Amino acid sequence: MTAHSVSLPLAGYKARHVSLDVTGKVATLTLNRPERKNPLTFESYAELAGIFRAAARDQQVKVFVLTGAGGNFCSGGDVFEIIKPLVEETDTIGLLNFTRMTGELVKAMRAAPQPIIAAIDGVCAGAGAILAMASDIRFGTTGAKIAFLFNRVGLGGCDMGACAILPRIIGQGRAAELLFTGRTLGGEEAERWGFFNRLAAPDKVLGEAAALATGLANGPTFANAMTKRALEMEWSMPVDQAIEAEAVAQALCMKTEDFARAYRAFADKQKPVFEGN
Repeated sequence: MTAHSVSLPLAGYKARHVSLDVTGKVATLTLNRPERKNPLTFESYAELAGIFRAAARDQQVKVFVLTGAGGNFCSGGDVFEIIKPLVEETDTIGLLNFTRMTGELVKAMRAAPQPIIAAIDGVCAGAGAILAMASDIRFGTTGAKIAFLFNRVGLGGCDMGACAILPRIIGQGRAAELLFTGRTLGGEEAERWGFFNRLAAPDKVLGEAAALATGLANGPTFANAMTKRALEMEWSMPVDQAIEAEAVAQALCMKTEDFARAYRAFADKQKPVFEGN
């Protein structure tokens, strides 16, 4: 499967390598190989990227929840289906094609207008830690084990945007420590460092993520997409340029019906009911 073969709408798409459930305005993506702690394969990389690329054109889905089955989030690239072929690959071009393909998944997640909420329990390692990092919001458990373990397998920590994105979340020094050592970050420490937005019990973490997703999906979703885009763009902007970009974005938001609905609801002393337009 290629990243371009995902059909629209997502509610009707039959995923082959991950589980996709669309209920109302929320799409839940589940990495679903629990017997192996949900590793990624060449096919699941491409399918996930395709889903997030297609999401930019989907009219129903307003928020994603990303999780793993069986008490673990994701153990990274499958040792036998990905790592073994890569070790045996002698062609640098072939290896570069692979590393660029994995990066396309992160690009697709960041380009999708919908907020992505990760619900993380258990193992969250390697490329799994990258998927968590590339999400917009992360809910975890005390039993979560996050490891950017590339260094421990003889690779650089500079993988799939980690050196650019991780310092934005937890700071340069802490990111450097994790990427140089590959050590495991426990759930409580991950919350303290700001990697997790909050902790929940293992049997409640997905429910809490889904509840937030529903709340966001029922909010001003055009404005939410603007917020996500601004968060992505403005990191590399001078402050003056960022302020101008936000002026343009906010003026566009002021043209939406949701903005007018909020005003009318306030005037009538009611809670606004947003429709995303």
